[in-house]
Amino acid sequence: MSTSLEKAHVLLTGATGFVGQAVLERLLSSYPDTRISVLVRPRGEIGAEQRVEKLLRKPVFGPWRERLGEEAAAQAVQERVSVLSGDLGALPPLPRDVDVVIHSASTVSFDLPIDEAFAANVAGPASLYEALLAAGADPHVVHVSTAYVAGLRKGVAEERSLDHTIDRDVELASATAARQVAEKDSRTTEVLQPLLARARAEHRRAGPQAVAQAAEALRVEWVKNTLVEQGRTRALSLGWPDVYTFTKAMGERVAEDLWAGNGHRLSVVRPTIIESALRHPYPGWIDGFKVADPLIAAYGRGLLPEFPALADTVLDVIPVDFVVGAILAAAAAPPEPGGSSYYQVSSGISNPLRLGPLVQTVREYFSANPLKDADGSHVAVPAWSFPHPGAVERALRRREIAVELADKAVNRLPANDRTRGWLSTLYKARRDLKTLRKFTSLYQPYTQTEVIFDDARTRALHQALPEERKAEHGFDVTEIDWRHYLQSVHIPGVPGLMKDRSSTGEPTPTSRSALPRRDDVLAVFDLQRTVAAATLVEQYLWVELAARPPSRWPVSFANLVALAPRYLQAERRDRADFIRTFMRRYAGVDEEELRGVIARKVTPSLRRDLLTEAVEQIRAHREAGHRTVLVTGEIDVFVEPLAPMFDEIVAGKMETDDDGRWTGHLETSPLVGEARAAWLRRYARERGMDLSASYAYGDSYADRPWLEVVGHPNAVNPDASLYRYARARRWPVHTWTQTAEGRLSPVLRSIRGAT
Repeated sequence: MSTSLEKAHVLLTGATGFVGQAVLERLLSSYPDTRISVLVRPRGEIGAEQRVEKLLRKPVFGPWRERLGEEAAAQAVQERVSVLSGDLGALPPLPRDVDVVIHSASTVSFDLPIDEAFAANVAGPASLYEALLAAGADPHVVHVSTAYVAGLRKGVAEERSLDHTIDRDVELASATAARQVAEKDSRTTEVLQPLLARARAEHRRAGPQAVAQAAEALRVEWVKNTLVEQGRTRALSLGWPDVYTFTKAMGERVAEDLWAGNGHRLSVVRPTIIESALRHPYPGWIDGFKVADPLIAAYGRGLLPEFPALADTVLDVIPVDFVVGAILAAAAAPPEPGGSSYYQVSSGISNPLRLGPLVQTVREYFSANPLKDADGSHVAVPAWSFPHPGAVERALRRREIAVELADKAVNRLPANDRTRGWLSTLYKARRDLKTLRKFTSLYQPYTQTEVIFDDARTRALHQALPEERKAEHGFDVTEIDWRHYLQSVHIPGVPGLMKDRSSTGEPTPTSRSALPRRDDVLAVFDLQRTVAAATLVEQYLWVELAARPPSRWPVSFANLVALAPRYLQAERRDRADFIRTFMRRYAGVDEEELRGVIARKVTPSLRRDLLTEAVEQIRAHREAGHRTVLVTGEIDVFVEPLAPMFDEIVAGKMETDDDGRWTGHLETSPLVGEARAAWLRRYARERGMDLSASYAYGDSYADRPWLEVVGHPNAVNPDASLYRYARARRWPVHTWTQTAEGRLSPVLRSIRGAT
């Protein structure tokens, strides 16, 4: 057989993918007379040419560029590489003089929605082969598939065409129509009502728009989950473990029908689980997490105490440079016109890696090179006992229920450092359990498989290489020492895995020294639990104790306690409702008299109750030229003493009667939640402020709408809901607790001052 592709014109799809990069590098570095056309789709404003320029700067091309020199490498690219802008769904005109097509483009995901998987792995190849036929080209097509198209079976899977009678056109049409059906169903009352109820329960305090947005997000998620489950179920019903292997099998039938069936030459290359390079372009080269890597990483981080797997299962791993060698050897050995060749690039027969010894090898590595947890302590990796899958499922479900119950309990506790610590622990536990649940669902078919892939034709392809090329271009899996490969080559090269993980993963709070000097930036602060430690109820008690004689205090306390459930319900329902409800207590108060009481007796307590960290942050913003604004749902009379701290204070106002007494009703709706977000947008627009560079500080989930308006949202002493939201979006979370007199109860201070 010919062992080179000298002077050939190769069309390569999927050049930006893992295998595609490696193929392109090998063609450039080892076949200097080969011309290469790469099909690359633009991405946003980045054109195909720019993407290829960026691609050629990636590490995989480093040794080749260094060996040639930058100038010669650039010249080689200019002379040998042509970029075709487009994708498999919108192909540009294809060259007629192409000699070989290497089709490696696909979507490698086990849980794609069924329509997306079919579009990438079935409709994509169909459009490619139809375009080649239309162009009148007659290349040898190397169709890169996966060995797992063999499906759910036991025993040896041979290197030949798949034996099934499934109509790929019918399946493609059904998958394409599935989204329209799911979208229609998602808008029915039966689906929307429970989603809306869930959105209200979780997001009501953030406002009606937040509820609507959450309900729509849940609907979109419902559509996706429906299509994912439809793909999985359809695959299982036809004998494949997931939608990826199912659609790759349909893609092979496309190549057989449209290409080989029309008298052209076809080679199908089926790798197993492709991982990092053993030798070329350098040991350990990999591009992102591959199939086995999430499991290895999760195991090293202690997230997999057990896993539903069989110790004697062969985890069929193959280094990427072996796959590339087989692809190019197959490309140089075309079958007869109208014929098809099949090659399974696998290790399971010739050099099996069984799961039990694999886990032991990985455990040895992490025992000698442990990762660190959030506290900087070494993670102890588990020793799997390979229990029955049912036992793993029951243990997982018990842990999920325990975390769910604990989360509900903590959510009802007051927000403080301790409860936020518990929430952080539960957040991580929920995240880890979600990861474990996903891994259990996706990987179980591969960790319990009993299929073995025949590789006789692939071994013969390797043996046909000239002796002088076998060492560099060969793919003899018997040469692989799995312990050396895993411990010295692969695991150390898994991206990001071996970085020090002693950090907490929390976003860094805004540093006062890092604030940029600008005069078009806002720094917007909420008041309660953000700038001042006191709550609205505590402020009311200050006023009561200052304005009434001690003989009336018991009555005030008793009335407040009696109405506490009503206030608590209003606060949980809506912060604006709470303010309206609570301010009814002030009906009949003379505004000027109240202003005098606050100025004489309450202002000192209010200022002593300011959080020193907040005061420092406000000062830092003012020193940086930022416009500082206090926006609060409280009434203006109560916050007037804070005016010197801010450039502007925006507060509520009470309705008064003709005698200047408060009626117990607000003059305008409270500026909280979504109302504050709308106000902030307009305020910034009218004053020419840059919201994307601005800062906001709030403590409650009700503050979420206006915190999201700015580029730098900050959660200060957050309640449970805001804490979770901030963690999920990596907002800075601050714990500000220090006041001028420590956190002495405001009521005790008021009593002390009154006596």
